[in-house]
Order: sequence, then C-alpha cells, then structure tokens
Amino acid sequence: MSYVLLLWGIFFINGVVAKAVCPGPPQVEFASVHPEKRLYEPGEEVSYVCQSGYIYASGTRRAVCTNAGRWTSVTLRCKLRTCVYPGLLHNGEIHHTELTYQSVISFSCNEGYILRGANSSQCNEKAEWTEELPVCEHIRCPRPTGIENGFVSFNLDRLYHYMEKVSYGCMPNYVLDGPRESRCEKTGNWSIKPSCKAPCSISVKRAEVLYYGQRVKLQGMAERRIQHAEIMAFFCKDEEKKCGYPVPTQCMDGVLRIPECFKEYGRFSALFTTEASSMKQCDTVNSQQ
Repeated sequence: MSYVLLLWGIFFINGVVAKAVCPGPPQVEFASVHPEKRLYEPGEEVSYVCQSGYIYASGTRRAVCTNAGRWTSVTLRCKLRTCVYPGLLHNGEIHHTELTYQSVISFSCNEGYILRGANSSQCNEKAEWTEELPVCEHIRCPRPTGIENGFVSFNLDRLYHYMEKVSYGCMPNYVLDGPRESRCEKTGNWSIKPSCKAPCSISVKRAEVLYYGQRVKLQGMAERRIQHAEIMAFFCKDEEKKCGYPVPTQCMDGVLRIPECFKEYGRFSALFTTEASSMKQCDTVNSQQ
C-alpha cells in the first residue's frame, strides 16, 4: 500500500512541477499584444491593442493561457480608421478613391480658378486630414508691365481675367522679337513678353554693299542704319585670285560687326585702287574674312 502511495505522490509532484506553459499568443491582424514574451505561465493574460491607424471593430481583446498550454480564443477585429469627407471645394473638385487611414485625396480647380493652399491631403492615424481644404480663387493677373523701347496697347490700370490678352509694339526702327501678344495664364502671371531689338548703325561711310540682293552705295543711303536681324554683305578681296566676294553680316540688337577682310577706301584713295565690289567676282567664296 505504501508503495502505491509513493508512486502517486511522485506523479502528483511531477504534474505540479512539469505543468504546461503557453507559447506566444496568436497573432491578430493589425493588432499588437501586451505583454509580449516567448513563454507564458498558465493563468497569465495578454491584451490586444489595435495598431496606429486602426480602431476596434468587434470581438474579445484578451486571451488567457490555460493549464493545458493553450490560449483562450481571440476574436478581435481591427479596422482602418476613416476620415470624414473634407467638405465641398467651391469652383473645384476633390479626387479620391478611399477616405481611410493613409489614403490621399487631391484637389483641383475649375478652369479660370487657381488653387490657394495644399494640392493634396492624407488621412492620418487620428482620422484627421493633414492639410486644410484649399480655396479656388478666380484667376486675375496684375496690370502688365511695359517693355523697353516699346509699349502695351490698351494697357488699362486694372486686374485682368484668365485668358485675357494684351498686345505689344515697338518704337520706330525697333523690331519686335517674340510673341506680339501676352496672355493671363492660370498661374496668375502673364505669358512670356516680347522685347524690342535695336537697329544697327553702319560705321562704314563709303562702300558698295549687298542689301536685300541689291547693290547699294552706303554714301547714297538716307540713313546708314539697318534693322535688327537684317543682313548686309560687304565685299572683300581675294588678292591671290584677283577677285572680290561678298561676306554677309547680320544686325543683332544694335550690333553690326563689319567683316575683318573688308577695307574701306576714302574718296581720294579710291581713285587709285580697285575696290572689291568693282572687281570680277570670285567663282568660289573665300571663307576668310
């Protein structure tokens, strides 16, 4: 009898000492467990908390380690937080697919209006939008500024509406370079303006040149001046071949570079030499100036 009692006592003691433990608790999607460790004793309890950006939807939030080494059932379900619709954007649109945590919405304005504020906003972990609702303002451009050596037609002292246009012009002998019109754009700024390019004075007083395909004597011109972008050719000599050839040069905003190969003769010295323009013209143009 004592032998049986001894065996029973040993079995009882082993059962108490070697009691079951629980492994890590079951994972719940979008939730964290507290406290978190590798093994748990029977009777220990853990709680679940929904992660940032998620809120409690349904189910139990606690689990207990049983004597059998198993956890009690956990039915917790966490769902994404949802931001409220931000409101109406007057004269514009709000673009979105979702309003849940981390979703991004964007804003745009109708034609003729400009966005003042952020162009997008995100739903954060507190179910709040990171940016305030912007405002769509009617596009207006300030009075356009003038251009040097030019003017703006009908330049009224007022604000201009989206897509309105103004025209530019230049003073006499100046050439308009760029678009004649400037437009009030959706940014509230004017499109690119033109500029007025200056004419070129011809420093040479006496010479025969090519101008628009015609031979012209500079001394016979009423004004020794050509306009921006116009081309004039001066005659140079090929001493080796005993012939002359034209070298073109272009007026660029008040600057006309006379070819280095050109030589100007005075009225007296011209009596004793043959100018390049009067010589037989070369068959091939000499490239050196």
